Amino acid sequence: MARRAAPEVNAGSMADIAFLLLIFFLVTTTIEVDSGIVSKLPPEVDEQTPPPPVKKKNIFQVLVNKDNQLLVEEELMELKDLTDAAVAFIDNGGGEGKSGCAYCEGERSPESSDNPKKAIVSLVNDRQATYNYYITVTNELVRAYTILRNRAATQRYGETYESMYARYKDTQEADKETPEYLE
Repeated sequence: MARRAAPEVNAGSMADIAFLLLIFFLVTTTIEVDSGIVSKLPPEVDEQTPPPPVKKKNIFQVLVNKDNQLLVEEELMELKDLTDAAVAFIDNGGGEGKSGCAYCEGERSPESSDNPKKAIVSLVNDRQATYNYYITVTNELVRAYTILRNRAATQRYGETYESMYARYKDTQEADKETPEYLE
């Protein structure tokens, strides 16, 4: 009896199919990119230009130690009190003359900030402090500015800063969607 030869599978085009599938999945897959936290970093320090003069009373110092404790203006403070302390500092309006603030509603203490435009919030973190706590402290400081912006916008325009900003963002998105030939 004659033996039949076993049929062979032609695998020559198998590599082509695998390569096409690989290209297909590479092209159609989206890779998410972490955008991180948007914040404005200070400009690079120019060694030749001296820094502008800043009064010590215009600096609001916030320190976070390795045990996640807040030291605000060299005193321990609870996280829940940070926003109110920052608002009180920024909105103090303790300056006189041109450095004063006509619209500030603060105590006008001469030991605190002269003007919101001159107020500097300095946040220093210990390397061993948790990142989560750093973000929480940053959010509390941003909330202080948001409170002041909302108050000023409501007094001047009758609506909150947040609603005006949301409307602005909507118009920016709408402008991006408009084709160039229609502009």
